[in-house]
Amino acid sequence: MKVLVLGGAGYIGSHMCKLLSTQGHQVVVFDNLSTGYQEAVKWGPLVVGDVLVKADLEKLFSQHGPFDLIIHFCAKSLVGESVKQPNEYYRNNVVGTLNLLDQMVRTGHDKLVFSSTAAVFGTPLVELIDEMQPRLPINPYGQSKKMVEDILQDYFNAFGLKSVCLRYFNACGADPDAEIGERHEPETHLIPNILKSVLNGSEQKLKVFGDSYPTADGTCVRDYIHINDLASAHLLAGEYLDTNKGAYAFNLGNGAGFSVLDIISAAENVVGDKIPYNIEEARAGDPPVLVANAALAKQELGWQPQYTEIEKIIATAWRWHQNERF
Repeated sequence: MKVLVLGGAGYIGSHMCKLLSTQGHQVVVFDNLSTGYQEAVKWGPLVVGDVLVKADLEKLFSQHGPFDLIIHFCAKSLVGESVKQPNEYYRNNVVGTLNLLDQMVRTGHDKLVFSSTAAVFGTPLVELIDEMQPRLPINPYGQSKKMVEDILQDYFNAFGLKSVCLRYFNACGADPDAEIGERHEPETHLIPNILKSVLNGSEQKLKVFGDSYPTADGTCVRDYIHINDLASAHLLAGEYLDTNKGAYAFNLGNGAGFSVLDIISAAENVVGDKIPYNIEEARAGDPPVLVANAALAKQELGWQPQYTEIEKIIATAWRWHQNERF
């Protein structure tokens, strides 16, 4: 099938494109390269444009469509930044998605897989978060994703546009072949920052944000999921829409929580050295614990994560960061 991947030059999108290509699908990438990298686009043409520019979307669909499936990763995604710049997050994540949805409706495209987030749940009320938990985001990033989830239900009701929202917990790791991997400017994700602190030595001491959360060791607890397992879930979600009509949402995670200090300890085992760190002030909008119950995704999509051991996940990232290709 022919698949449009919006945000395909980014971390998750590029891994998605590699999986699609290896499965024999044709890929078209649309990205404004604000956070993605042209060098990460290896498995199909890159169309440079912005979801905020309707003319860019019209040109994309007229010149490269029609598409059998559309996968939407384009979003601003920094929690702390969203608290300081909510206007940018609502404009890019909500208005940009509305532009895409309207273009899909106008051109008869009715299958979308949307990149959502565990941040829609805010501070969870239970240890393992399933799809029945209330969505009460505590930052504009999470709120912007919740708004799109609600919009997608309305677009199905009004226009028959079928969708699956996939709520990630913490995406991590890298392509096992180390062709592509994680790179952000600035980098805010824990595992790459841990590994970069090792590579850069005393020049970049690791920062741990907060040590007084209501957790076993005082640091945030998260559910870490390998990037290839995320990509496989998107492909399965697209196939799910071949036989299911509706606006669906599934949680994706391994179902195990690791604190920041747990991850540092696992990384020390991978790199074979101690990793020093400084405790910094907690970041605004960070909930103490986010761990997924992904039973519904496994049941409905037939999804099964292949990377379930945290040290093996970190090892794929370590191979990438030791020899980054872009």
